[in-house]
Amino acid sequence: MTAGGGDPTPEYGDDGPLPRMLCDTAALTAIEDVPAGALWRLAEAGRQLDANVVRIPPGRQVDTHREPDLDVLLLVLAGEGSLTAPDGTQPLRAGTLTWLPHGSTRALAAGIQGLTYLTVHRRRPGMGIKPSGTEAPSAGRPRRQ
Repeated sequence: MTAGGGDPTPEYGDDGPLPRMLCDTAALTAIEDVPAGALWRLAEAGRQLDANVVRIPPGRQVDTHREPDLDVLLLVLAGEGSLTAPDGTQPLRAGTLTWLPHGSTRALAAGIQGLTYLTVHRRRPGMGIKPSGTEAPSAGRPRRQ
């Protein structure tokens, strides 16, 4: 049988990869006194995506930066804060799903509860050696205070 006229639907017991539960974000965000930075990272071999659960403590921020290469989805899991872009500042609260298109400029600030969020984007290619005189692309990684 085919699904939508495409390839046959795989049968159970297929030799392909299996779905797996990776992280209980509710339990992760419920931990008190969590450190700043990445609390969890997707690290499975062969993946096509990168994902992180990040914590910004109350009153801290991710400085203004631009991601030149990757679109990013940001889902607020807990706390509250704000997203500042050239068109203004938008509030962030648990449940807010935001698209950060590649090339966009943005900054994130945590509110009094702090801010914990999930980011998902295409996996970055591995490091490579370039010929002499070739500029390396910007890492596009935010600087945390």
